Amino acid sequence: MKNINSTKPNSNLTDIMILVIRVSVGLSMLTHGIPKLETLVTSNHIEFMSFLGMGPIFSMVLAVFAEFLCSLFMIFGLFTRMACVPLMITMLVACFVAHGADTFKEQELSVLYFFLYFVILILGPGKFSIDHFLTKKEEVY
Repeated sequence: MKNINSTKPNSNLTDIMILVIRVSVGLSMLTHGIPKLETLVTSNHIEFMSFLGMGPIFSMVLAVFAEFLCSLFMIFGLFTRMACVPLMITMLVACFVAHGADTFKEQELSVLYFFLYFVILILGPGKFSIDHFLTKKEEVY
């Protein structure tokens, strides 16, 4: 029996936890991205913040790209590290621009998402991902 107080990580459990985090965070973010996508596609009048003077429509397109498309990439583990970057930027904008005047209670969710994406960026997609199968032949052990 292994020592329960061991500090050595179990690589299989680590990969399973990365999968759980990737999928749960990706699905959670889709609940924000899908309504924005529906608004972008169906609405004639879009009310959204204009970030850096880009206009509300282009700002919403960028948010939909991150919150919808990059979340799908995250769930499937495809281009995972690259998908983290727009999501992290979107969460920083949400925290400091969209909710900049709000209390920390309103900013908290975007901060939490930011750090989860940061963890995924550092750890990578894990072996239960499309990225792993695409790069499997390139890795040397």
